[in-house]
Amino acid sequence: MTGFIVVDKAEGASSAQEVNIIKRLAKTPCGHMGTLDPMASGVLPVAIGNAARLFDYFLNKDKTYIASFEFGTDSDTLDTTGKILAAGGKVPSGDEILSVLPKLCGEVMQIPPKYSAKCVNGKRGYQLAREGKDFNLPPKKVKIHSIKLLEKQSENTFSFEINCGGGTYIRSIARDMGKMLSTCAVMSSLVRTESGCFNLNNSVKTKDLTADNINGFIIATESVLPFASIYPTEDEAKRLFNGLSIRTNLSDGIYKIFFTDGSFYGLAEVKETNLKVRTKLC
Repeated sequence: MTGFIVVDKAEGASSAQEVNIIKRLAKTPCGHMGTLDPMASGVLPVAIGNAARLFDYFLNKDKTYIASFEFGTDSDTLDTTGKILAAGGKVPSGDEILSVLPKLCGEVMQIPPKYSAKCVNGKRGYQLAREGKDFNLPPKKVKIHSIKLLEKQSENTFSFEINCGGGTYIRSIARDMGKMLSTCAVMSSLVRTESGCFNLNNSVKTKDLTADNINGFIIATESVLPFASIYPTEDEAKRLFNGLSIRTNLSDGIYKIFFTDGSFYGLAEVKETNLKVRTKLC
């Protein structure tokens, strides 16, 4: 069994808990393609079997979120689940928020939250933070394509649609937006609506999955890979599927490669007229 299931992660559940449910039902190793905080919900692509070998490919795909930011509040985790450090601060107007959104977009250097999985001297940031250790995380370059103000949800809370590259912390956007507006802000809710080619429209909640129906929700690996296809002859296949390379007129790049019967095998790569299998995914 191999392929993907797009889980609509439940709020309050960890990504690992959701993956373990899929693993138990599929009876095969599984892994998620980019974690979500427990307080967040939405799209969590789970790779089944050999599809997990594509982790690096999906890690940097663009993602879209619907996030709520609570202004005038600060916490140690940069969201409403943490220890409140400040409350009752300035709440900006919608026009003030709109004025700073362009400054938050583009290629930016973003400081990750201390409560994150980033490592410092071999320890996770959240471990050091829980131990009360003082430390700093270096900024990292991320891409934030767009931030749209959606609505004012309450006296101090606004919702946003955010489209960004992989590795972006939405909690950090809340913090940085607050600073630009001479106040503070924390994330109060988060829903991931898209992750690469996966979205809520082809998702399922793990509570609705059973051993009997899980196969119906598995998305074929080859259907989510945006590469051209190669169908080798029988003689070519014998060489390629035994680790050898063949000469080709194809352009350099990655290709989907298929068995002679038309079934999917995996990924192949062309380099300087040499074609060789790169990853078996069937």
